[in-house]
Amino acid sequence: MKKGLKIGLFLLLIVAAGLFWWRHYFVFGEGVKAGDLNYLVRKGYVFKTWEGKLIQTGFKTPTPGAIQSNEFDFSIVNDSIASTLERASGKFVEVRYKEYIKPLPWRGMSRYVVIEILEIKDSGTPSVLPYQTL
Repeated sequence: MKKGLKIGLFLLLIVAAGLFWWRHYFVFGEGVKAGDLNYLVRKGYVFKTWEGKLIQTGFKTPTPGAIQSNEFDFSIVNDSIASTLERASGKFVEVRYKEYIKPLPWRGMSRYVVIEILEIKDSGTPSVLPYQTL
């Protein structure tokens, strides 16, 4: 009876460890997103993580004639990537990311973790406001 209980407990521990790995460390997908960097902030009570948001503009909306704005929330683990993006607020940014099934507190609050910056350029918004005269 004791031997069966030990084997059952060991198997349960192995299954629980595998399930934890699958939910938190298995890379569900990888991809590239591009948009205007809205903000990047370092926050957290115990684990300080970098959190940011890209604004992606698009034309597919339920109401005709309107423009839809898609938001991409992400986390950053690497401090050098974060320091580069810190200086790019308001610019057009293209990043590569990994998608996990569930976030971890020390990795960030988002399921999406940016692993690389592909491009940073000016967003193309006019520098002159529409109500200003030249």
